Amino acid sequence: MGVPEMLRNATIALTIFAMACILPFAIAQTPTNLSKPMPMPPIAAKKPQIFEKFGDKRIDDYFWLREKSNPQVIDYLTAENTYTQAVMDVFKPFQEQLYKDMLSRIKETDENVPYLKRGYWYNSRTEQGKQYPIFTRRKGTLDAPEQVLIDGNDLAKGQKFMAIGQMLVSPDSNMLAYSTDFTGFRQYTLQFKNLLTGAVLPDRIERVTSAVWAADNKTIFYVTEDATTKRSNKLFRHVLGSKDYTLIYEEKDELYNLGVDDTRSGAYIVVTSESSETTEQRLLPTDKPTDDFVVYLKRRENVKYYVDHHGQSFFIMTNDTGRNYRLVRAPAGHADPENWKEIIPHRNDVKIEGVDMFRDFFVAIEKKGGLPQLRVFDMKTLQPHEISFPETAYDASPGKNAEFTTPFYRFNYSSLVTPNSVFDYDVQKRERILKKQQPVLGDYQATDYQVERLMATAKDGTAVPISLVYKKALRKAGTPQPTLLYGYGSYGISMPLTFRSSRLALLDRGMIFAIAHIRGGGEMGKQWHDDGKLNKKMNTFTDFIASAEHLIAQKYTQPSQLVIQGGSAGGLLMGAVVNLRPELFKAVVSEVPFVDVINTMLDSTLPLTVGEYLEWGNPNEKVAYKTMRSYSPYDNLKPGAYPSMLVETSLNDSQVMYWEPAKYVARLRTLKTDNNPLLLKTNMDAGHGGASGRYDYLKEIAFTYSFILWQVGVTQ
Repeated sequence: MGVPEMLRNATIALTIFAMACILPFAIAQTPTNLSKPMPMPPIAAKKPQIFEKFGDKRIDDYFWLREKSNPQVIDYLTAENTYTQAVMDVFKPFQEQLYKDMLSRIKETDENVPYLKRGYWYNSRTEQGKQYPIFTRRKGTLDAPEQVLIDGNDLAKGQKFMAIGQMLVSPDSNMLAYSTDFTGFRQYTLQFKNLLTGAVLPDRIERVTSAVWAADNKTIFYVTEDATTKRSNKLFRHVLGSKDYTLIYEEKDELYNLGVDDTRSGAYIVVTSESSETTEQRLLPTDKPTDDFVVYLKRRENVKYYVDHHGQSFFIMTNDTGRNYRLVRAPAGHADPENWKEIIPHRNDVKIEGVDMFRDFFVAIEKKGGLPQLRVFDMKTLQPHEISFPETAYDASPGKNAEFTTPFYRFNYSSLVTPNSVFDYDVQKRERILKKQQPVLGDYQATDYQVERLMATAKDGTAVPISLVYKKALRKAGTPQPTLLYGYGSYGISMPLTFRSSRLALLDRGMIFAIAHIRGGGEMGKQWHDDGKLNKKMNTFTDFIASAEHLIAQKYTQPSQLVIQGGSAGGLLMGAVVNLRPELFKAVVSEVPFVDVINTMLDSTLPLTVGEYLEWGNPNEKVAYKTMRSYSPYDNLKPGAYPSMLVETSLNDSQVMYWEPAKYVARLRTLKTDNNPLLLKTNMDAGHGGASGRYDYLKEIAFTYSFILWQVGVTQ
């Protein structure tokens, strides 16, 4: 129960020609503060297009960069890559050292904690030198022979990119449905593997975003996306081996996406139609795949609900009486609210983010004071108790809980200094059992690092939390030092306080790492999100600026040592705050940034656009247009000095198209009056998340870190 996975999750020239008449860019000399002469960056050709809306005239010189099939566009991106590589070439040994440092912290041959489902122990593991995980199972006991379900390394052979979407084993454990993407564009193909014979079936379904098995072990329900907008909009039923792919339901409202899942009890298939503000769910018994789905509650604007099954009852998590949700119980066959019994009331200071349902208990996943909490309820008495956590700033989240009848609840625990730890919680004994803590090789000791929680004061007086971590031995109180401030602030998504061993490469070189928990995110409840979207979006940017100013005022850092970073909607944040206060920051890392806001939101054919109206507004409406116009990073660039910038994107990004950062950099080059580096790095093979292989991903981090550290004077 909770937000469906489809929406959770609710988001960036090998040869340089000398003449602009040959290619759509010219070459300009850029002064530099490096010790050796720098190459000349490419200057994109201007091809003005005029756009007018509500009396506002915009001239877009770089609209042509949207033409992905145009060889001149690829030439320009390649030239930018060549320039970026040339600038960063002097730091190649440093990048290699950073990569080795990060690699030395991880256990390359490792395995996750196995989980039990229908008599099999499922797991995944990695092997030294291999980019992708291997998915396995053992029958009955952990000592049984290993069966490889999917080897990601085999799937990736000959591919520049590979991602596995879903892996679904049939109820009888004999058939595997799995989806793969080789484009980076989140374009998944669903296939089927007979786990008894190892044979891959000829059934093959394109553009699948979610799927679920029926109880008969041969019927699969799946959702497909629109080829243009990538909106998940059609539900189908397919019987393996048949030529029948039956359309069951089509969601025609462009604000909504579809997803399909089943209840943990295994009794019902649930289809969710969801916008960012409204849901509607349809239910079908898993053992009656040819019956019709039944709407549980008809959609009501600005009301969300999520249904889960338990015995003769349904539990409903809903925001019908308050934005932070409540939990109610209804008898089977009596969905009307008049039959509901309230189990957890709505609270202004606590948001229910999800509910995990089991036979003998359920767990409410909540957010209070910006931190997660897990409350366990006895199914018979409905009395709760809370799982306590030892640190003042941490992250806790559900683990892999596949069995409905389990006496244990698996959860993950982490903090900025505590590596991810998997616990099994004995509900009856109220005892937690540590199953595994992610190993950090080398001399890592959590006690060598300090976590702090600060509160900045926003422009309107709101208290904004800041979480930070640093190495104790390298910190002198009252002395500013290099700091990396990270932010996001959109979609009600909270920035988790999780551990990353790769971050030690920064901390061990004297950097402070900080996260600004700004409005637009979800750290402080649903109102926190509401106060940072639509016509209140400017709060997101001023909150981040206030966070930076607080760190400076408290002498953690100073503008000459402050680097900021954000990706996707966090890239929008980067662009907006730099336009507002360029002098406040030394450098910026903007990853797959959403910076061309107006043009994107005016194009309803692009992925995500229409569904995003409820987050950003519809620019076809005057008020929304004016709001976007006030902060859109691309449209608000102006002549002046800017911090150093590394802008990173991927050619096959389906969430923030490559042309947004490409246009942004092209325009900024013509306006900036400083000598600071402006670099555009495009992964020509990946999508929104960058490289898919774990070693390639670490190399990308090493590149980014080398830029960050260079900007604060650290190059070894």
